[in-house]
Amino acid sequence: MFTALAVARTVQNRTGLALRNVIRQLRPLRSATIAINGAIQTFQPAIDPDRRALLDALAGKALTK
Repeated sequence: MFTALAVARTVQNRTGLALRNVIRQLRPLRSATIAINGAIQTFQPAIDPDRRALLDALAGKALTK
């Protein structure tokens, strides 16, 4: 429980947003892996600039708006 609280506080401090808002914004970002005739291809999600800034903030980079 303590670890979850620490992670939530870190997310809020780095992004300046409520944890619920961060989760809602990042939930749609998913990759897809498709295998056709033995060839495996992974498709990354298209990330708009707002979501990229949010991900950068979580990675410890400065959040710019």
